[in-house]
Amino acid sequence: MSDKDLEPRHLETLDRDLGRFANLEAAAAYVSRPLVAPGIALVFIILAGLAAVMMLGQSSRMLVVVTAAVFGAYMALNIGANDVANNMGPAVGANALSMGGAIVIAVIFESAGALIAGADVVSTISRGIVAPEALDTPATFVWAMMAALLSSALWVNLATWIGAPVSTTHAVVGGVVGAGLVGAGIGAVQWNQMAAIAASWVVSPLLGGLVAAGVLWFIKSRIIYRDDKIAAARVWVPVLVGVMSGTFAAYLVMKGLKQIIHISMGPALLLGLIVGAASWLLMIPVTRRQSEGLENRNKSLKVLFGIPLVASAALLSFAHGANDVANAVGPLAAIVQTVQTGNLNDDVTIPLWVMLIGAFGISFGLSLFGPKLIRMVGSEITKLNPMRAYCVALSAAVTVILASALGLPVSSTHIAVGAIFGVGFFREWDAERRLKQARMAIPGEDSIPAEERRRRKLVRRLHVLTIGAAWVVTVPAAALLSALLFLILRQIPV
Repeated sequence: MSDKDLEPRHLETLDRDLGRFANLEAAAAYVSRPLVAPGIALVFIILAGLAAVMMLGQSSRMLVVVTAAVFGAYMALNIGANDVANNMGPAVGANALSMGGAIVIAVIFESAGALIAGADVVSTISRGIVAPEALDTPATFVWAMMAALLSSALWVNLATWIGAPVSTTHAVVGGVVGAGLVGAGIGAVQWNQMAAIAASWVVSPLLGGLVAAGVLWFIKSRIIYRDDKIAAARVWVPVLVGVMSGTFAAYLVMKGLKQIIHISMGPALLLGLIVGAASWLLMIPVTRRQSEGLENRNKSLKVLFGIPLVASAALLSFAHGANDVANAVGPLAAIVQTVQTGNLNDDVTIPLWVMLIGAFGISFGLSLFGPKLIRMVGSEITKLNPMRAYCVALSAAVTVILASALGLPVSSTHIAVGAIFGVGFFREWDAERRLKQARMAIPGEDSIPAEERRRRKLVRRLHVLTIGAAWVVTVPAAALLSALLFLILRQIPV
């Protein structure tokens, strides 16, 4: 190349050409980026089908099990994308965890919960809603479970797309009901179970919201509104951490580890009391050391709640993995056992390879599609800080234990989101109360215009309506979709 070829105008032309190539590469990367996550998810679903082939070998009904494994993997991905946001959203919204840190913690503890303490018998999903004997043949039962699995996965996928955290348990139950109604008639459905599930639509969010609001009121009255906030925090933060530790100890023993060791309510509460007392004593010097040099303001208090909040998110993820993995693999396990044995009356045991599909599917779903719901739950319903997020996490564990003691059915998804609503509505009420007190202290002070009052609302009403509607519609929508799928699937011979 000669010196003439390197004149400024030629260099400018070369720069423009390189710039066009760079823009083209950037545009191609931008267009392909949304396809990366679905591509990885598709690879996982294919691998799940191959795992079924490897475990069953050559079989006349292998195609049925492979199809069920594919549907189960798809459902597990959707559980990770939707359900796990309830555990990690508050910690991320409070800036106690980054999005990446939340995903890493959730993946580890969800998988550990599923593999270490995952349910080996799934009676409610496969037998507690529709009696298997009412479905006259094994083939009918297989297609009913298949329709329930696919319909619930499709519904949860849609809910994730519109940004609504829904109960995956309710979606699966709705799917089983829809297929059961078509396959065996209205008399085959256990309507007392369905009535209890319908009651949980109201009980779960109300209990979660009330408990979270009560804890926030305690924190505000005992710490935030005190003249010396740091001194008050040194007294009460160890107590609150002790309560949280004891509650989670009882929660994990009763719910997360129930397949490893069965402990009734009384001993579980006693264990929780011992763990809570030990945690309280341990946190006294820790809190004193953490609070040294902190300024006497609300922002300083956030430091003291960071670690307990991260720990609570991890423990909730473990319990969720132990319990809710059955939503993905329960129907799959029932199909595998029915196809292999041809018997509808045995308890359904989940094989390890099926459990691995559920555990890894939840982890992949969270990593690939979870951030959208995590952001919505953590920051778009109401503004959270570590103290408010702590109230949400504690409420989730307390409410489950309280409901278990009272014999009330509850949904962990509804509890967590209801707790966030409870925190937000309590803040609105508290702000209004303090504003009234301030106006009373200044005679003649003008009231705030209605438009300004609406602007100051601390809970986004649109999310309240969207999420509430999704909760109510979940069971009937999944049931209708399952009924349609069952009518199609049962034409295929097993």
